[in-house]
Amino acid sequence: MRILVVEDERKVADFIRRGLEEEGYGVDVLPDGSDAGGQAAVVDYDAVVLDLMLPGRSGLQVLRDIRARKPRLPVLILTARDSPEDRVVGLDSGADDYMGKPFALAELSARLRALLRRGEPRETVLRLADLQMDTTRRSVHRAGRAIDLTQKEYALLEFLMRHSDRPVTRSHIIEHVWDIHFDSVSNVVEVHINALRNKIDRGSAPLIHTIRGVGYMLTDRPPL
Repeated sequence: MRILVVEDERKVADFIRRGLEEEGYGVDVLPDGSDAGGQAAVVDYDAVVLDLMLPGRSGLQVLRDIRARKPRLPVLILTARDSPEDRVVGLDSGADDYMGKPFALAELSARLRALLRRGEPRETVLRLADLQMDTTRRSVHRAGRAIDLTQKEYALLEFLMRHSDRPVTRSHIIEHVWDIHFDSVSNVVEVHINALRNKIDRGSAPLIHTIRGVGYMLTDRPPL
């Protein structure tokens, strides 16, 4: 799951980014509204957290840009402008939710989860062969054996399971599990794939396959 945070206060942006990354999200941060609408249009985000008081373009202008290009993309406004009148304007302009500052990270995370559940139907229990992931309980089992994963391993496995039986490129993984500032030369994807293999495939038929020249595929069938 990949989230765009548009926030000009660096400490607030870093606080949100760290908190969401600890929950397994890929997070991109933009410090002003100049490019936010365009980036939200071309990158496959799952949700946007948007401040209203931004340099460049205001949050309401960014929101209108997003709604014109991606009307179904969930947008949560997070702002110090928290009067009833401001809330009405924000929601009427197309925001899906509205939170005032100061805020609790746990509530922000809960509201994002609610927005993501509200979007296109997403399975909460994912299965492939004897591998099962319960995204509500955030648990993973294979052949009845509980598997303990780090946050990034969990996010990577969820991405692979939601794209099972389809090859996914390394860049596609980076876009959704990491963020736009990630060093594309790094071998962190390979490191996490190997860690998953050690936990998921050890002692069982392999499910995680390398597709030479393409990327990776999670499948219980021999890859092409």
